[in-house]
Amino acid sequence: MTSLDLARDWISQDPDPQTRDELTALIDAGERAEIAARFAGRLQFGTAGLRGELGAGPMRMNRVTVARAAAGLAQHLLGTASDPSVVVGYDARTNSDVFARDTAEIMQAAGVRAMLLPEHLPTPVLAFAIGHLGASAGVMVTASHNPPRDNGYKVYLADTSQIVPPADAEIAACIDAVGRVDELGRDTGYRVLGPDVAEAYLDAVAALVPDGPRDLVVAYTPMHGVGGRLLGAAAERAGFADPLVVEQQAQPDPAFPTVAFPNPEEPGAMDLALALAASVDADVVIANDPDADRCAVGVRTADGHRMLTGDQVGVLLAESLLSRGVEGSYACSIVSSDLLGRQAAAHGQPWQQTLTGFKWIGKVEGLVFGYEEALGYCVAPHIARDKDGISAALLILSLAASLKAEGRTLLDLLDDIYRRHGWHATGQLAVRVDDLAVIATAMERLRTRPPRTLAGATVSSVDDLALGYRGLPPTDGIRLGLDGGSRIICRPSGTEPKLKCYVEAVVAVDESLDAARETAAATVDAIIADLSAHLGLS
Repeated sequence: MTSLDLARDWISQDPDPQTRDELTALIDAGERAEIAARFAGRLQFGTAGLRGELGAGPMRMNRVTVARAAAGLAQHLLGTASDPSVVVGYDARTNSDVFARDTAEIMQAAGVRAMLLPEHLPTPVLAFAIGHLGASAGVMVTASHNPPRDNGYKVYLADTSQIVPPADAEIAACIDAVGRVDELGRDTGYRVLGPDVAEAYLDAVAALVPDGPRDLVVAYTPMHGVGGRLLGAAAERAGFADPLVVEQQAQPDPAFPTVAFPNPEEPGAMDLALALAASVDADVVIANDPDADRCAVGVRTADGHRMLTGDQVGVLLAESLLSRGVEGSYACSIVSSDLLGRQAAAHGQPWQQTLTGFKWIGKVEGLVFGYEEALGYCVAPHIARDKDGISAALLILSLAASLKAEGRTLLDLLDDIYRRHGWHATGQLAVRVDDLAVIATAMERLRTRPPRTLAGATVSSVDDLALGYRGLPPTDGIRLGLDGGSRIICRPSGTEPKLKCYVEAVVAVDESLDAARETAAATVDAIIADLSAHLGLS
């Protein structure tokens, strides 16, 4: 069939008048190239589920794509669970509620008991609900911190962590076997859950916080997402005063009008929160991304407020748990700081590195804490084996309040950690592209012509992660080791059109903490500059 034939066939089964009209308009306008691009393949279902731009056609997120995914997942569950059930959640992005209801209807008709969360809620609530309700699986309709035009479909299994191979391939094969979506059964008799699930989640999160001081001024933004109400409720339940919220970003809004990208890591995204923090002299700044599975933290300094890196927040949370005697496996992704390993060893606890992505961290046996540098933290695997921006924020508030009562700050605790284990400076070269071939070319250059030196240090090792690294499953990435202990890991993003290169430099703190910090920061900057030039990206 030609792409025009495929487009007409799509229109004949699409339940959404908006995407039917969109595709009809492309046909009427003779937009053959655009139609061919829309039908050049399908959004690939993998370990991140589905994620893509909203629009008509199999290369976009829409009701046909979602119906196929729901039907395929249902068939997988029918073949793997004795009494299959699924919890479905959704955020406030465009069509998230529609996609969630479609999923519940198709699952219920296929013989999978479907339970739908009652309103848009954070992703951590969905992950918690799977275990709380004893479900076989969970679906969260969200694109997390992607641009406004995107949406996605994240799948969890009964252990409350995201899918990993081979489950992803098995589900993808079931999706590929789905026929016309207008022939799928639908059943509106699924169960709509009440508010008790979110209440149980809040009780579990509030119980994480130990007794102690609660005096703290907090500036907070949910970044136009769904975390605001629950973060406020969790803070109140744990005994903290209400956070002061960025008014312009307080309500869910799928257009994300005040930010170019609704990601706390993006330049400018935290400007309003930092301005609020300055106006109220906040002790800490907290931000969640739109589905509230990530948490960003800012601190007051002598020169105003600034954001901490994801690695810094990770080691602070780990130090809090380790100092309280929490025993078990401490884990982080290979692109996160090695400092966690030194902290865990100092307390006699095991440390494990995983591939990038929380789906791998969630599978660590005996996990008690896991994090990835991209602002994702699991501080309570018994609640859910996934990142959770609400519970992480609460533990940061508890730690900051306890330090404040001692006349200290989060920065003071970080300095203590660096004095014991060396200054660990991290940085990132992240390049967003329109043409994915740019990323493929850069990765090939690293594999075949890696740099000999970076920042004046010899590149002493080149490890192709596609061949496996220290027992980890193969993945598309390159690790460069430098004399002196610095390292770089380059990989394509799994969720965005980005090339990401993660840099870490370690400098021993002999006498001057400031000198070690300056040396490490300068080393990171020099490595990034040299690497960018080598890849032709500067």
